[in-house]
Amino acid sequence: MLGVLRRGPADPTFRTAADGAVWRTARTPAGPGTLRVRAAPDAGEIAAEAWGPGADWLLEALPALLGADDSPAAFTPRHRLVALARHRRPGLRLTRTGLVLESLIPSILEQKVTTDEAYRAWRLLVRKYGEPAPGPTALMPGHGGGLHVVPGPRTWALIPSWEWHRAGVDDKRAATILRAVRVAPRLEEAAGMEPERAMARLEAVPGVGPWTSAETVQRSNGAPDAVTVGDLHLPGIVGWALAGNRDADDAEMLELLAPYEGQRHRAARYVLLSGRVPARRKPKMPRVDIGLL
Repeated sequence: MLGVLRRGPADPTFRTAADGAVWRTARTPAGPGTLRVRAAPDAGEIAAEAWGPGADWLLEALPALLGADDSPAAFTPRHRLVALARHRRPGLRLTRTGLVLESLIPSILEQKVTTDEAYRAWRLLVRKYGEPAPGPTALMPGHGGGLHVVPGPRTWALIPSWEWHRAGVDDKRAATILRAVRVAPRLEEAAGMEPERAMARLEAVPGVGPWTSAETVQRSNGAPDAVTVGDLHLPGIVGWALAGNRDADDAEMLELLAPYEGQRHRAARYVLLSGRVPARRKPKMPRVDIGLL
């Protein structure tokens, strides 16, 4: 459930510990905070603790983060593959963070580049311009050491152009992030809106389109119908899984997901979780590190 919040295996804001606990940092309306969540299956309970000025906010938002606002019972499988995936993931709920920028900025970084490039940019920028996370996180094992809290809007706005370049972020994506952080309070309001209105609010920022807004509200709002369009791989995966067509485009994907109207994102999640993915036949998108140019 919470894995969708992790941006790569070395995400400095997210860590899964050896004991199964999930550590997550966030910049809440009350300030930076660190949350540790661990399931106790034998007791049927969730144990959580938090640190920092945002600790109380994170604990109050924990039920929504764990899907308390979600309604999985509203979903009816229309394909055998989807039904099997649902059967194998009976506890799946859609997370709702209540925070917009923390999902919007990495989604912008992922526009039209490989995931490796986007994850690298996120990791470098958060580690350099974020702050060490509160709580016992400084010596956590993993990639790069301790956890960090994502920078605040003003810090994002003050990042020099050459640092974006060194992180491999082109001018277009950097400019989109700068436009977004200038209206950060208005964008954060979208977390309390209906998903359609939230997406429209985000798309009012030049450079934020349907792909980016959907990727954001899926996490910030727990939107069950915010299907991702404009993705390089998703139409082919859905087309292959539900119709045997690996060359499906957005139009065919939406047609295949039409029986799930209102729950299309959840249906796509089950398709991805099914593991039925067509074998790769096209070369990966070429990686160009503009920091070396």
